[in-house]
This record gives sequence, C-alpha cells and structure tokens, in this order.
Amino acid sequence: MNNEDQRPHEDRESRLERQFTQAAHDPFDSRHHGAIHVPLYQNSLFAFETYAAFEDAFKDLMRNHVYSRGNNPTVEALEQKLAALEGAEAAKCFASGMGAISAAIMGSVGQGDHVVCVDQAYGPTRELLFVYLKRFGVETTFIDGSLVDNWRAAARPNTKLFYLESPTTMRFELQDLRQCAALARSIGARTIIDNTWATPMYQNPLALGVDLVVHSITKYIAGHSDCVGGVIMGSRELVDAIGNHEYMLLGSIMTPQTAALAAKGLRTLPLRMQRHEASGLTVAEHVRSLPFVQRVNHPGLPSHPQHELGRTQMAGYGSLFSFLTSRPPAVMKEWANRLRYFKIGVSWGGFESLVTVNLAGQAPEDGSIVRLYVGLESPQDLIADMERAAESLGLNGPAAGGAGEVPQHEEA
Repeated sequence: MNNEDQRPHEDRESRLERQFTQAAHDPFDSRHHGAIHVPLYQNSLFAFETYAAFEDAFKDLMRNHVYSRGNNPTVEALEQKLAALEGAEAAKCFASGMGAISAAIMGSVGQGDHVVCVDQAYGPTRELLFVYLKRFGVETTFIDGSLVDNWRAAARPNTKLFYLESPTTMRFELQDLRQCAALARSIGARTIIDNTWATPMYQNPLALGVDLVVHSITKYIAGHSDCVGGVIMGSRELVDAIGNHEYMLLGSIMTPQTAALAAKGLRTLPLRMQRHEASGLTVAEHVRSLPFVQRVNHPGLPSHPQHELGRTQMAGYGSLFSFLTSRPPAVMKEWANRLRYFKIGVSWGGFESLVTVNLAGQAPEDGSIVRLYVGLESPQDLIADMERAAESLGLNGPAAGGAGEVPQHEEA
C-alpha cells in the first residue's frame, strides 16, 4: 500500500484539527462591519451602477451577483466553506439533496447514454434513473457495487456515468472508490458519489479520483433537522457547467434563509461528527450482543466484511447503521413503538436518534432490517432504552415473537 492510500489514517488528527478551523473560522469581513455570520441577503436581484458593469456581470453568472436564482451572497458563502471542507474547487447548493443529485446526473448524461449505478442507492435516485430518465433514452444497469468486477462487466461502449453511494444507507455496503474511479476514467465515463453518510469530515472522494460529490445538506451538514438542501462539489469546470445549465434551468435553488441555517450548523460539524462516530460505534457494538440480532451493518465494526476497505478510504464513520433480525416487521415495529429516545421518522443527521423498520426480504417471514440513527443523546441512555423495549416484548428469549405475534402494548 502506498502513502497516498494510507493518508486518511496517517494524518487523521491533523485533518480533523484543520477541519475544525475551516468550519468555525471566517476571516474578518469589513464589508459587513465585522459581522460574525454572513448577513442574510434576502434579495431577488442586484442592481448595477452602470450598464457596462451590468453587461460584464452577465459574462460569468456563477461568479457575479445578478439574480438570486443564479447566485446569492449568503448561499455563495456556504458554497465556499463546503468546497474548502471537501477539498473541491467549487460547490453549488440546491434546494434539496435530490435537487443536487438530479442536476449532477442530468448534467452528465444525454439521450442514448448508459449509466451503471449501485443497486442500493437512495430510492428516489434509482427512480430518477430507471423510470424518469428512461423516458429520454437513458439506460441504467443496477449492480452489486461491492465488487469492481461487477462495474467492469456492466460497462458498455456508451456508458457515460458510474453512480456510487458509499456506504449505502440501508445495508451499508461500500464501493472501492479508487478502483471505480480509475475504471470509469479508462472508459471515458464520469463518476458521481453520494457522500452524505461520511460527510466531508470522514471521506473525501475527490482525492480518490471521483469527479463529482453530492451531499444532502439536510442531514449531518446542517445537523439540526430544521432545513432541507443539497450540494454538488468538484472541479470548477464541472460545477460551473451544471450551474449554468441544470441549476439555472431547473430552478432547484437554495434560498438564503436555508443557507444561513445550514452555515450555522456547519460551524459545529467536526465536533458533532466526533460525537456521532463515538456514540454510533458504542451503540452498534451493543446491538451486536442482542440475542434477537443476526447481523449489524456498520462499516466501523471489524465484523463488517468491508471494514478494511473502509479504513483505506474513510477517516471515520457516521452514526447511521442497520441490523438484521429474524423477527418479523410487526414485532420490530412494536419494539420501535416502545422506545423512548428513538423517534420514528425518516431522514437522519440531526441531534435526535431515529428508528425505522423494513422487510428484510419479500415477506414477513424473511425477517426485518431495522435502521438506527444515533443522535447526540447519551449512548448509554439509548442502550438502556433498547434493552427495556426488548425486555418488555420478551425479545431476549430464543423464540419470542418469532411467529409474528405482537404482545399487548404496555404503557411506557
């Protein structure tokens, strides 16, 4: 293994310290009287002193402030900070994570092109590729992305895009980012990765050869479950091309109000991710010991089959993971009902812990896959909460709930 391959671990502490400063510090801003936060520019347009200045601004709409559908100073400040954390030349913020994903994909393919996508990608992403873009002559092949040979086998002469999500956010499988990026380059295809789980703190795919990175700002980056947003990051050439076309034409713009909220959340991202990583691993280790749990899907655990791959391309771990159980969904949903500290809800990345229950296969008898998000609460309180809920249902017994019976609900 060369020195570059070891970089995420050899300089982990120095990288974290640098990111603390990048996230928290802004230079003195004399334009705004030394304001600590960039002011909220609640403007739809910007006027010019002369017509010549007005015309000059139109020569580069991504760098000048003309109309907030293209570039707003509050949003721009967030983009610059995100790009610095990700190690990108440029960033463009969108109204949602899906807005960023859609623009990145649509800016990378055209009629007659072929896409290879990891089969566990975010559901709306799969629908965009398999249903929506099929209407416009774009074909997609979905594969088990954990083996680079599967990417190679799926590639065609007209393949223009590899779409990655590492780790995936239900079964938490990884892709080898270096090998996928190198393979894509060798056939003239672009790579895009959804990097939301690891955040810019713990994974920097651009340094591993990936072309574009997308994030749902809604989650860890904003961190307080109070705003929705997305971002694309990469080279200035690629980001500007999407900015001048898909961003401007589709209109999925981030508002300055959202950017101001996300920027405040971003200040504490390094601190929060340290807590999420530690708490998530503590809870995941305990979940492994529960008698009704068959397998825990968390790449930070040595038991994860791709743990060593994760160590070569990630500097740390998020706190979203899942576990498999033979207990049917009806039983596990009742277990979720009895949890005090885990709220039942979609998404993740905020301060609150969350739980969802899904079919592990095609039928209830196939068992359940339960996704847990560990927030900022005490991990010991979360562990005690899970134990209490399991005990109230008799889940710690060898066959309790196995036939799908749900014991009478008890008041918590």
